Amino acid sequence: MVSSQLTALMENKTCKSSRNYLHFPLCPPDGTSDTVELDFSDTFGPLPAHPSRGNSEISTEIVYDDPVVVFSRSHSLVGPSPPISHLLNLRKLTICETEESLELIDDFSDDVIAEGVEEGSENGYGSDEKCEKVKSIGLEDFEVMKVVGQGAFGKVYQVRKRDTLEIFAMKVVRKDKIVEKNHAEYMKAERDILTKVDHPFIVQLRYSFQTKYRLYLVLDFVNGGHLFFQLYHHGLFREDLARVYAAEIVSAVSHLHANGIMHRDLKPENILLDVDGHALLTDFGLAKEFDENARSNSLCGTVEYMSPEIILGKGHDKAADWWSVGILLFEMLTGQPPFHGGNRDKIQKKIVKDKLKLPAFLTSEAHALLKGLLQKDPSKRLGNGSMGSDEIKHHKWFKPINWKKLDAREIQPSFRPEVAGSQCIANFDKRWTDMPLLDSPASSPNGSANLFQGFTYVQPAASFLRRHTPLGSTT
Repeated sequence: MVSSQLTALMENKTCKSSRNYLHFPLCPPDGTSDTVELDFSDTFGPLPAHPSRGNSEISTEIVYDDPVVVFSRSHSLVGPSPPISHLLNLRKLTICETEESLELIDDFSDDVIAEGVEEGSENGYGSDEKCEKVKSIGLEDFEVMKVVGQGAFGKVYQVRKRDTLEIFAMKVVRKDKIVEKNHAEYMKAERDILTKVDHPFIVQLRYSFQTKYRLYLVLDFVNGGHLFFQLYHHGLFREDLARVYAAEIVSAVSHLHANGIMHRDLKPENILLDVDGHALLTDFGLAKEFDENARSNSLCGTVEYMSPEIILGKGHDKAADWWSVGILLFEMLTGQPPFHGGNRDKIQKKIVKDKLKLPAFLTSEAHALLKGLLQKDPSKRLGNGSMGSDEIKHHKWFKPINWKKLDAREIQPSFRPEVAGSQCIANFDKRWTDMPLLDSPASSPNGSANLFQGFTYVQPAASFLRRHTPLGSTT
């Protein structure tokens, strides 16, 4: 999964204009912390042993610790899955490039695979029956400007469309790495899901296409920074600001669930802020379409945000997303997730067994909401009852929220990131933006054209027009 992780000890920057809306940590974390920074992006080992269930009921303890921002971050991971090569009868990889590095501009010789371009219907949902041929799209239609992220399978670039001069984010993924890790189904699912969602708080897919070696997703360029970027630089969010962000995330997740989609990797790194300060959900690399009567058994997500049922391998459904929303809210309000520290196994044991400790500086309404979302038994978890997401929306902590106005983007968050125009990259980590525009050499799995057949997509014009405000530009 492509993600923009922040360096552990960046220079602490504060924004004077935001002091009224943000809490600041009283002191930086101790450099001698025993918390180990773990990179799970290439971890596909065996499933963990199932811990004993113990007491699964949440009990709470009021603590008075000063809030501390966690600087050490885990990466998304996916557990073992059936080898896709067996399912699709793929042959061994053939290495076609040997250079140590490959300039992205040279990749224009990697011809775009010609195929019918799918255009979604007017409501933004693709349909095989209503698919029509439209103007083809390819790498030659974009000018690459900056690297803004990197992950295990590729990079994310800031790009400019040559004919309209619009700025987009282009996610470039290597086919050989995807097939090698048996993740072709996840990449195809990400593309398919993005063509089916159209929501004010979800980053939209504009185009997708493929070449012999790589897959390309072109999305809205949202340049207010990741939610974690702002948390890192400014400290904790006050409850009134966290309430707006949490409501926007709940609205987006509710929309996904209403359309049969689980996100499964909700965390601050996958929440972007636009120029107006609104939160937008991104990175659907682990998302999955689900049946109400079925459960998924994959070990997936980011360790600190995994629900107990995912860790225990008991099978999970959309309730796992509400657990992650609870972790997100806890981190926004306190500066750290409730279960953290140590290696992967220790964190997982804490999630399954440890009591939820609620800071005393939070309101009683926030305590009640967190206890409901972080219920270890998914059948008792808030949002998983007969009323679904309405259980969360009607919670007393969200009483100040007018949900119709929220979905119309009429509720303005009290914090706006500093963005100097549509091309501004100040809110992205400099370790990415200072990278040269190089792309790694790639090998091509034989039969990959059939593997990713139908990948090309152009978003219909109607979805462009429905946007209430530009997401990454100023006028």
